[in-house]
Amino acid sequence: MDARHINARLRHGEALGPEHLKWFAKGLADMTVSDAQAGAFAMGICHVGLGAEGRTALTLAMRDSGRVLDWDLSGPILDKHSTGGVGDCVSLILAPALAACGAFVPMISGRGLGHTGGTLDKLEAIPGVVTSLSEAQFRSVVGNAGVGIVGASDDVAPADKRLYAIRDVTATVDSLDLITASILSKKLAAGIEGLVLDVKCGSGAFMKDPAAARQLAQALVDTANAAGCRTSALVTDMSQPLAPALGNALEVAECMRVLTGDTGGPLLDLSIELGAVLLEQCGLAAEGEGAVRMRASITSGEAAARFGMMISEMGGPTRFVEDWLRFLPTAQVVRDIPAEQSGYLTRVEGEALGHAVVNLGGGRHRESDRIDPSVGLSDIVALGANVEAGQSLARIHAASEEAAAHAEARVRAAMHVTDEVPDILPLVRERIG
Repeated sequence: MDARHINARLRHGEALGPEHLKWFAKGLADMTVSDAQAGAFAMGICHVGLGAEGRTALTLAMRDSGRVLDWDLSGPILDKHSTGGVGDCVSLILAPALAACGAFVPMISGRGLGHTGGTLDKLEAIPGVVTSLSEAQFRSVVGNAGVGIVGASDDVAPADKRLYAIRDVTATVDSLDLITASILSKKLAAGIEGLVLDVKCGSGAFMKDPAAARQLAQALVDTANAAGCRTSALVTDMSQPLAPALGNALEVAECMRVLTGDTGGPLLDLSIELGAVLLEQCGLAAEGEGAVRMRASITSGEAAARFGMMISEMGGPTRFVEDWLRFLPTAQVVRDIPAEQSGYLTRVEGEALGHAVVNLGGGRHRESDRIDPSVGLSDIVALGANVEAGQSLARIHAASEEAAAHAEARVRAAMHVTDEVPDILPLVRERIG
């Protein structure tokens, strides 16, 4: 068995068996497979597809190409994955709330991608927090706090890490089979027993089309369940930012307001919905009682306490929850964007808002770019709001007046105020699994 033989099978439209996919994943990890052969493999899958069984086999093969964690803890091992959107900081609320309900959440997360923010970048806006932990440190954090949110080490799904980089430069990112295997191989390598997927759809998401979002959600659910991990998905609306803030420290601030009971809204609602699915799925809550348990873990302050414990264990301030405003960095320039006319906020181009934050320095154009955690947007008006001329649509946090002026022009172009009252879609569009 070799790469040429496997790529030839793909070229001729012949099915690949688990043994072919396992060999290729191992070859990606140990460099037996060349970049050219990996590119041909990805292109072949884009053209031919793997089917449901092949998709599961590739996921397991890439999971097993590196270290797979196992746990000996007193509760179920759970996790959540989002396909990405603007103002989506659910993980920072959901994970500690699940821990407060008796679960353990070893969450392997990523950094910002394109116009969307990354959970690791948000955590690192908190002074001292380190997200690149050794396995022993990761186990200690999860064991003590019930939750740990870290980056993937080099030995977690190394086949995916290599194939992902090759897909990025060979125009083979857009493949249902490869997307599914990439997402799930890393999640399953964390040794989880239950998973909930948040598949975003709308102007602020990578997937704008509802049918495509549903297709991805179904493929992820089917594949994860076939791989032995009980999984469900919610297809959720991203027609506007989930939180009224974009930017790393600003999104952490919104999470702290939710965790300490100062605010609610869609960010709290979706965190509770996703957590309820997991609690009922794993038996920590009876059917219909998951949302009650999730809400109680937040209103009691137990979720905030778990979050604070995790931050302290990962090098952050020991009293972050009690005094978070003092620790989060703030921008040099803060100014409002007044509406130029009265009317309704009819449409929000979420992706454009995300790019505005990236250009402020809140994200990366290149992997080597350094992020300014203090910049971004806050106090973003909700879709459908009736605004008066001169009323603020959003507040800019920038490093300079020049950067703020550029951002203001982009934000104005992305937020449309008209006389038309928009239809507001439900936060959860569909449940799968």
